[in-house]
Amino acid sequence: METIVAISTATGNGGIGIIRMSGKDCFKILEKIFKPINKSTEINGYTIKYGHIVDKDDNVIDEVLVSYFKEPKSYTTENMCEINSHGGFVIERRILEECLKNGAILAEPGEFTKRAFLNGRIDLIQAESVIDLINSKSEKEAKASISQLEGNLSKNINEIKGKLLDLMADVEASIDYPEYDIEEVTNNKILAVINDVEMDLTKLSKSFKNGKVLREGIKTAIVGKPNAGKSSLLNNILNEERAIVSDKKGTTRDTIEEFVTINGITLKLIDTAGIRNTTDEIEKIGVEKSKKIVDDAELIIAIFDGSHALENEDYEILDLIKEKNAILLINKIDIVDGNVIANELKKYNNNIIRISAKTGIGVDELYSKISEMYKINDIELDDGEIVTNIRHKGQIDEAIKSLNEVKNTIKNHMPIDITEIYLKQVLADLEKITGDDISEDIINEIFSKFCLGK
Repeated sequence: METIVAISTATGNGGIGIIRMSGKDCFKILEKIFKPINKSTEINGYTIKYGHIVDKDDNVIDEVLVSYFKEPKSYTTENMCEINSHGGFVIERRILEECLKNGAILAEPGEFTKRAFLNGRIDLIQAESVIDLINSKSEKEAKASISQLEGNLSKNINEIKGKLLDLMADVEASIDYPEYDIEEVTNNKILAVINDVEMDLTKLSKSFKNGKVLREGIKTAIVGKPNAGKSSLLNNILNEERAIVSDKKGTTRDTIEEFVTINGITLKLIDTAGIRNTTDEIEKIGVEKSKKIVDDAELIIAIFDGSHALENEDYEILDLIKEKNAILLINKIDIVDGNVIANELKKYNNNIIRISAKTGIGVDELYSKISEMYKINDIELDDGEIVTNIRHKGQIDEAIKSLNEVKNTIKNHMPIDITEIYLKQVLADLEKITGDDISEDIINEIFSKFCLGK
């Protein structure tokens, strides 16, 4: 494979920039542009040399440190180096250009990790966990990604594949030597293993519910009538003046979306337009959009003005959210006790918290209630038994379908050759997760989501 190069640090000014290069000609190219202070030509892996990057006329471009990684003990398993320069677009770009002038080609997004996968250092689950780790929005999501990067989920999948491979050996033996086989014994053994594997896969499939929460966060809509305190609550949670707060009704006409991490879980907060009957055409659009968001949201935080009795608009909101996961907030307890509406709200939902969106009273209790509802602290991340990737979930579900086909062949007394076909399909479904059997198009699609230089 050709030698590739890319800037691995984010665009913009910074103390340090890293230009990464990998491939068979990596050290040859480096020799043309790097002048180490120590003139030794010996290259040792896991070492760093200090010197200067220069152009073809020996003009100094930057003072750098270069890290060396010799094959096969590198990220890609190829000869590899990382040029640690001063940060900033100009310097990093000039060093990149010198690498390109001397024989390297620009890496595609994720190509370093792609080579690590193609060269067998990591499997596809581990490769995908790299981008998940980079995109993590919470500590728990990062921890889940690290667990998968270390191979915990891969180990789990491979153990399941091992059970199936052992079974396949018995099935093939019964096909090759039918005179020594008792059909009933073989079928009973197949069913026992299949049921065991199905339990393992079902457990993984169900874990995606928690995995999805870790990866994507909880889509959370803040709803209420105008001036109930929605925008004040959003600002309090974000600790910044993100939304306009005004005594005038209808100031929020469109949604405001922000991510926030609370007790280790990410919420995608959506502050909606106040729900009410209005003649203003633009506000009407905002109200209809709010109702659509309520339908799609996974959690509703409904806020009610504790200084007034419930009005028709409040009851409309309660009707909208009656089938949803919801927390009801009685706002403005810094000026009233909220008893006016508390008893009425209990008829709809017992998740009731008194708050002051203005001062922050009760907001910590809101956080605790969310953690309790989603059992965030109960999610175990160390045993590999949590799936966070929708692709993995889809393949696990396909494998479960194929297992059911295996059962049907036995139930319908079909020849064992047919049973073997579906057993092979189960294995194929699982091998697509780890990347043992997957098309080039899917591989390219997965790595296209990576950033340059990774």
